[in-house]
Formats: sequence, structure tokens, C-alpha cells
Amino acid sequence: MENIAKHLYTVGDRVEKLCAVCGEERGHVVASITKRGQVSRVSCPICGTLGTFKSNASLSGTRSSVKAGAPYDRTRTYRTGQTMMHPTYGLGEVTAVIEPQKIDVLFSDKMRRLIHSRVMQSVD
Repeated sequence: MENIAKHLYTVGDRVEKLCAVCGEERGHVVASITKRGQVSRVSCPICGTLGTFKSNASLSGTRSSVKAGAPYDRTRTYRTGQTMMHPTYGLGEVTAVIEPQKIDVLFSDKMRRLIHSRVMQSVD
């Protein structure tokens, strides 16, 4: 049954791959693609390692070892490596703390910059 359409990727998309350096299976950012839209190189969002990607390589499972993150809360403080469940973007992993109140989070579609540690201001 070959009626399943192949997904064409673009740079910045996310694909699952085992990181040889980190030793963990996680979403990697597509760094380069072939002329046919196939992924050729990916980058680990945690360690930054650039590696090749084989689309027919099987993963070790369905990420059952990774727990779904807690719901995203902009008043909460996050650190690199934490997972969250965003109401719009779904499951994401914090890849970097940019500023005291900004984080980069890798979601299934792309990297997004979110706020965190936001103190709620009371209106008098």
C-alpha cells in the first residue's frame, strides 16, 4: 500500500531522531533538504550537533519514555530540557532560555519564542 503521500519538508521543520551525542530520541530541527524536499541534515536543539537524517530509519519506539509536559503557563519559570503542553502548538521542549523572560521552545512544526516567568500585574 503505497498510497500514503510523502511529506515534503522545509528547513526549520521538526523530525524525530536519536541524537548520538545526547543519547536521547527527540525532535531535531531540519537544517537542509534535498531538491526533492527530503531531509538530509538535522540539528539537535539541545547540544547543537549537526547530523544526517535517514527517512527510512526506524525509531526505537513512540517516545513512550517521554512524559507529556505540564500545561504551558507564562507565569512559570522554565529551564532547558523541560517539556510543556501548549494549548495551540501542542507538545514542546524548551531548548534555550534567551532572556530572563523569554524561552525558545521546539514544537512539532517549528521553533517558537515564548514568554515565561511573567509576574501578573494587579490592576488597582
